[in-house]
Amino acid sequence: MTRPRIRVAAYVIRHRDIPELLVFDHVGMEEAGTQIPAGGVEAGEGGEEAVLREVAEETGLRIATVLRKIAVEDKPHPETGQPRRTSFFSLRAPDNTPDAWEHRVRGDGGDAGRTFACRFLPLPLRRPLADAQDAWLGHIDPCWTTALDGSR
Repeated sequence: MTRPRIRVAAYVIRHRDIPELLVFDHVGMEEAGTQIPAGGVEAGEGGEEAVLREVAEETGLRIATVLRKIAVEDKPHPETGQPRRTSFFSLRAPDNTPDAWEHRVRGDGGDAGRTFACRFLPLPLRRPLADAQDAWLGHIDPCWTTALDGSR
């Protein structure tokens, strides 16, 4: 049996008049869908350290606070079918974080050189995220569960 790839995913929430979730889209790759920061845990790295690194790498946001781990999901990769185990974390972004920005990913990972259009969306979301990444939002606050029919 193949061992799962160990991953983290970040629900970065900003509280202004209403709670908002940090998401991003790949510029020029609409088929990738709207996503939250997520990625692999590096050797010797703890979950909280990994989730903060992924948020910084994919969005450029370096000021976020980890609140708690929400859930652990065992789910295969949507394209390759390879096993993955993802720990979802709740994080808080400062209230003065910009509404939207573009971030060019640096480094040598799979996303290096890509540009991500980052923004905050009000909760609850109107539509599910790519790969059902929004599935655990209701574990932070039941009111944040995404409507299955997109009616919100």
